Amino acid sequence: MPVIDRIAGYSNELTALRHDLHAYPEIGFQEHRTSCIVAEELEKHGIQVTKGIGGTGIVGLLEGNRPGLTIGLRADMDALPMQEMTNLPWASKTPGMFHGCGHDGHIVMLLGAARYLAETRDFAGRAVFIFQPAEEGLGGARAMIRDGLFQSFPCDELYGLHNEPDGRLGHVGVKPGPAMAGADFFDITIKGRGSHGANPHFSQDPIVIGSGLVKELQGIVSRNIAPLAPAVLSVTKFNAGLAYNVIPETALLGGTVRYFSKETGTTIATRIRQICAGFALAHGCEIEAKIWNVFDVLENDVPLAAKCLEVAADIVGENAAMEKSLPQMESEDMADMLRLVPGAYFTLSHGGQVPLHNPGYVLDDRILPIGASLLARLVETRGSASATSLPT
Repeated sequence: MPVIDRIAGYSNELTALRHDLHAYPEIGFQEHRTSCIVAEELEKHGIQVTKGIGGTGIVGLLEGNRPGLTIGLRADMDALPMQEMTNLPWASKTPGMFHGCGHDGHIVMLLGAARYLAETRDFAGRAVFIFQPAEEGLGGARAMIRDGLFQSFPCDELYGLHNEPDGRLGHVGVKPGPAMAGADFFDITIKGRGSHGANPHFSQDPIVIGSGLVKELQGIVSRNIAPLAPAVLSVTKFNAGLAYNVIPETALLGGTVRYFSKETGTTIATRIRQICAGFALAHGCEIEAKIWNVFDVLENDVPLAAKCLEVAADIVGENAAMEKSLPQMESEDMADMLRLVPGAYFTLSHGGQVPLHNPGYVLDDRILPIGASLLARLVETRGSASATSLPT
């Protein structure tokens, strides 16, 4: 696979760095060690570094050797609050934290691209290297934007990638237009009346109420959303009770909603609140529903998605650079950045087949020089594009 020779020459260093980051994962807005390492690596290669954007975010700035466009490249840095079960020599040393989504690989691929561009300095315009905290549902992109990311570092185009463990090493996929779902999270608190487990008739049992509520919520998508409008509602948390012989006072439900239009998201949120109000009236209890937006719909700029595939074809070959026909129901907070700067978010497949967010997930280190080469080539190719070719 024709990765850039110079990057291939230090691929072992990229792997070693990835293993170090993997062994010491940090969750959202706590990426202090990680951001220090990122800053040190950038500074080592003469890249201007700005720290503390969006909390623990890092931005590197590198000038090319001739005028051109400013191309932003973004990687996420946070790990997941889950236990790793891989038994690898470089497995997480922090209980309950794990790079189970491969963000450690994303960091290293962007650092590899930054090193190459700094060493060669043979590109037009400027490269902006964005290392974002807290992608996993905590709003790291929005935090960086609020801190003036694109006011301080205005970009003409923006690109990012995510690893995809589907067994097809080195395949690149891009979905033009709406590519990943928007997402809301919700918490529902049921306040009933507790009693002895032997006397349920004295209770307003929040477990029974909650069980019925879960079943009713699952009907929202099938009965309130048009069949051709993709949407998902998943209840992912149900917490109640501490003892075998006590009916508790409260039950807590939580979950997520995914959609591709704000209208669909609004309809689902409205129905959640209506159903909760109805259950509260029917059962004589109190039910509070809190619903909030976490991710926007990720939309790839159509012309720039095509340009991204052209660049990918030069690295991985035309047969391995494919336009995706279907969007994904997963969400990604680079969506917020792509609402402000045109660009594309693409996937890079690798040899692993254990899914993301699984305790046995393993990132295939062979994609590190491939991803670094893709990101570097995007800067070299798009930086010299004519300003008149930008999307309007």
